[in-house]
Amino acid sequence: MKINKAWMFLVIGGLLEVVWAVGLKYAHGFTNIPWTIFTIIVMAASFYCFAYSLSRLEIGTAYAIYTGIGAIGTVLYGYLFLGEGMSAWKAVFLVILISSIIGLKLVEGAEPE
Repeated sequence: MKINKAWMFLVIGGLLEVVWAVGLKYAHGFTNIPWTIFTIIVMAASFYCFAYSLSRLEIGTAYAIYTGIGAIGTVLYGYLFLGEGMSAWKAVFLVILISSIIGLKLVEGAEPE
């Protein structure tokens, strides 16, 4: 199975979005300088990966997947490591979001009927 480089960069960019979102929390409004520097570096890497993927993928699909990965990962990080709540409804909507991301990947590039 050959891995598409654009999709690989998109997933890496989305995962890095989780890292920089968490970094923003620890940067405390950019007052914690080490976390601020770390966050800015990870943001740049995340946007680079996302921009690379856009040169080969449809923008709507790529952006939805990029932000979806970031949203899902950030919610899960908050739940697992920060003690944030996870209601049944939040879990249901995360599953819907994951399903939507998979669906967008499956239909990406399909010809309109």
